[in-house]
This record gives sequence, structure tokens and C-alpha cells, in this order.
Amino acid sequence: MAISRRALFRQMAATGAAFATIPSWPRAVLANGGSQAEGPRSRADLIRLDRLVNAFGASAEVAGAVYAAAARAADGDASAGTEALRASIARVHGVSTDRVVVGCGAGEVLHLAIAACAGRQQKVVAAVPTCELIEEIADRMGAEVASVPLDERYGHDLDAMLARVDSSVGVVYICNPNNPTGTLTSRQGLEAFLRRLPPAVHVVIDEAHHHYVEVARDYASFLDRPVDDPRLIVVRSFSNVYGLSGLRVGYGVAAADTVRSLGRIQAAGGINAVGSAAAIAALEDTAYVQRCVTRNVDDRQEFINEAGTRMARVIDSHTNFVMLDTDRPATRVIEHFRANGIAIAGFFPYFATYIRVSLGTPQQMREFWRVWDLMPRQARMSM
Repeated sequence: MAISRRALFRQMAATGAAFATIPSWPRAVLANGGSQAEGPRSRADLIRLDRLVNAFGASAEVAGAVYAAAARAADGDASAGTEALRASIARVHGVSTDRVVVGCGAGEVLHLAIAACAGRQQKVVAAVPTCELIEEIADRMGAEVASVPLDERYGHDLDAMLARVDSSVGVVYICNPNNPTGTLTSRQGLEAFLRRLPPAVHVVIDEAHHHYVEVARDYASFLDRPVDDPRLIVVRSFSNVYGLSGLRVGYGVAAADTVRSLGRIQAAGGINAVGSAAAIAALEDTAYVQRCVTRNVDDRQEFINEAGTRMARVIDSHTNFVMLDTDRPATRVIEHFRANGIAIAGFFPYFATYIRVSLGTPQQMREFWRVWDLMPRQARMSM
């Protein structure tokens, strides 16, 4: 049986007394991406394996911060919360606050970066497939996306991307680890790419899924191991490992001049006091993040093992989602799962038979494989 988000949090509360003391409504908002249950067979009733979130939600400390911030929201100063969050982010990454921009989700920060560094009638060079939000933002801005297929290892083809850069390009977007493939692009290759890139072109490194990467021979975050390059804008999100998808908080770290440029076009308002308080608490609760990362290693391996027993191919992932080859049109598989109460992600260019599956709770993953096994074996093997 599928487990609901609310039931999941009740189960988690049983193992953590502190969490049990938090009223239920902030937990539900954090876990459900900001929405309450909408009735049977509704969007909220689905097992959501299509979202890039932490299946176990936010920590008890974060939920407590949400409740406390909400209780004083009427008298609070949202701008003070935003400045406190900027200071926390700056402290974590060892930079000055004037190098930090925060936004309503990583999406707003990406929007600001493209608006400030590319804008209308210019191009954004990006991989395909990659985070679909980039193309949506570029379309809204009147910019054009120059798409470059991933290389044979499913990483960014940096040589091919460099070949697409000309005077019309304002931004190169690199998602590392990449969404939807979960794959890495070489740090050495990225540094060489930066050295060869024309000086007027900015590079956005989207590290939304960074925390799930285990120790890798040729991977390092550009925030953990920075380089002195004023063209870099590194973007992070609180929606994934921190479990704050419903509160929409993201940030970027860049040169102070670049941050000032983004600030000049950022709309007034921004993050509310509750979102700021939750994000600060999430940054401080490093133990919870590590527990989630450790668990994800085991959950991901279990998924790979289950796929292997069914002779299904997966792309080696460094995140909390996996690209799975269904050996049939992905659209049919998505429809099959949807009809059985599970939402999964697809269809992706150049990956017509692949789906992206976000790792859920153990109960959710058992239900995923049960529904998978309902597909006719003969059809799966013949296509």
C-alpha cells in the first residue's frame, strides 16, 4: 500500500520525540510542496516520484523553526530574515555577504542570472537533456537556447559546448550533477573549459543536487573548492536534501559586482520570514543532511539491485534520482504508472525509452516495483 506524506511523518515522529512535538501543519506544508491533500486520486494523492525532493522531508529542527517563525510572522520583518539568511550562507561558504543572492527557489536565481548576463536576443548554451527550467526561463526572457547533447558518458560535452559559443552567447549553463541523468562532469574539464571561454561569457554552475555526491575522483563543488573567476555564478537549492520544496528558497554565490547586477533587476519582496528561518535552520542541521545522504547511498543501491534483477539498465547516478531504461516508449510507461497511482518523470530528448525515478520511502519504492512488474514482460523484452 502507498504511504501518504502525512503518514510518513507520523512514522518518522515515532522514532524522534522532538519531531512529534511539532504541530502537524508545518510538517504537511514542508512535505507536500506547499499543498494539503486534495482528495482521493488527486494530484496530491499520487506517490510523487517525479519531484526532485527529499522523500523524508525536513528535519525536526527545521519544522520547529517553521512553526516558531510562523507564530511571529505578523510582527516579523521579512527583509531582516533575508539578510540573516545571506549571512548564514556566506558563513557556510566562507565568502562575504555581498557575494550572496537569495531568491524564491533556485529558479528565481537562475532567472536573474539569465536576465542579467544574457537577456533578450542573446543565447544560452546548455546541455540536452538538462534541467528543463533553463529553456522555460530563456523563452520568457526572449533568449535562445543553443542545445548540445551530452557526451557518451552522459556528462556535458564541453568541447561541443565551447564550439557553440560566439558573440551572441551570454551564458553557459552547466548542471552538475546533471538533471535528469544524475551524472557528473569532470572538474578538471570544467576548469579547462573556463580557461578557454571568452571573457564576456558568464557560466552558471547549478549544484542543486550536490549534497548527494559521494567522494568522486574528479568532482568538487565550486563552492567547496572555489576558483577566482568573476564569470562564475554557482546556484544551490533548499528544495532537495534540505526538504524545503514547499517554501521555495534558493541562492547563488558570485562576484560582488555580479550580485549587484542581479539585485538591480530582482523584484522587491523575495523570501518570506518563514522560508528564511527554515533555510537557516536547515544549514545548521548538518547531522540531518548527512543522515539523508548516507541513507540515499543505500536506497540508490537497492534501486539498482532491483533494476538488475529485472534486466533493466540504469545510468550511474550521483543523486537521489535515477534514469531507468524501460526498453519501451517512456510515454507508455508514464501512463501505466500514473494509472496505478504513481507519478514519474519523462520524456527526455535523446532518451525516448528512459524515465527518471526519484527515490522515495521504502514503502513507495516497493509499490514502484510492484507496478513495474504489472507491465507485460513480453512487451518489455520485445521493444
